Amino acid sequence: MRILIGILLVLLALLQYRLWVGEGSLAEVRNLKEEIAVRQKELEQLRQRNRALEAEVKDLKQGLEAVEERARSELGMIRKGETFYQIIEPEPPPE
Repeated sequence: MRILIGILLVLLALLQYRLWVGEGSLAEVRNLKEEIAVRQKELEQLRQRNRALEAEVKDLKQGLEAVEERARSELGMIRKGETFYQIIEPEPPPE
């Protein structure tokens, strides 16, 4: 009977070790859940970015207003007959 109890205690100790420290332990499961949460946040941010890019592509394919806006802001282009004014901030006086 003592041998059986000893074997059961050793078996219990091994199972407890695996539960708390070994592969698939509670700590590892917690870390994996945290990593999943981080990845889900990243995924949602990427999905939002994709939606914004899809909307921009759709807008560029359909309308000339987006093309004109981009030409004005990125290339500095103006329409025929418009006058371009550039305001330059004065430099601060040297001290």
